[in-house]
Amino acid sequence: MNETITIFLKELKSYFVSPIAYIFIIVYLILTNFLFFQTFFLNNQSEMRSYFELLPYIFLIFAPAITMRTWAEEKRNKTFELLLTLPLKDAQIVAGKFFAALVFLKITLLCSLTVPITIAIIGNPDVGVIIGGYFGAILLGAAYISIGMFISSLTENQIVALIGSVVIILLLLVMGHPLVISFIPSQLAGLSGILSYIGLTGHFESICRGVIDSRDVVYYCSLIAFFLFLNVQSLESRKWE
Repeated sequence: MNETITIFLKELKSYFVSPIAYIFIIVYLILTNFLFFQTFFLNNQSEMRSYFELLPYIFLIFAPAITMRTWAEEKRNKTFELLLTLPLKDAQIVAGKFFAALVFLKITLLCSLTVPITIAIIGNPDVGVIIGGYFGAILLGAAYISIGMFISSLTENQIVALIGSVVIILLLLVMGHPLVISFIPSQLAGLSGILSYIGLTGHFESICRGVIDSRDVVYYCSLIAFFLFLNVQSLESRKWE
């Protein structure tokens, strides 16, 4: 446990020793606030549903941008092999890096609390939707991060890691989208159900309604565990090369 915490603190600190982290946070806040408040006053409703609807697509670029350096930079700086020779289990290293990226994402979301505070001042928003939306955003971000870390472990090029992560996440987003499901023939209703469950869209929308279903939580936890497991296996395979 102490080893995981050591990796976690080292990785979290690495985000803030350069201006990149601050630039990410500022860009995220400007982009989400601009897109949200652009339609907020037109709708004349004190709610954040439209804000949370943006997050799967904002995170599509934001999360891979966080994780693209996770392993690719270690390989580029020739510290990857040194890291694997330390008296640490691969799972501990992966967990430390994962939680550091997740905490960075949470800090970014924490900075966005000015949005619900502003809405609360000028209206009467649904608190359940706000809580559910932020909870869903953390789960969604964690899933994106686990995918991005796995892709980063496969290459030493950060741009390749970024593009590969975006492609995989986009496929999972599109896979369960109602528009895609509508094109599947009624004879393949079973396939529609499978794609709806595998896809990221439906589970996030369900949580954002303010009703936290255990099935959605299990889905995200399973997806995160699966890609973290693949990440560990990717590190294990490097030892035999």
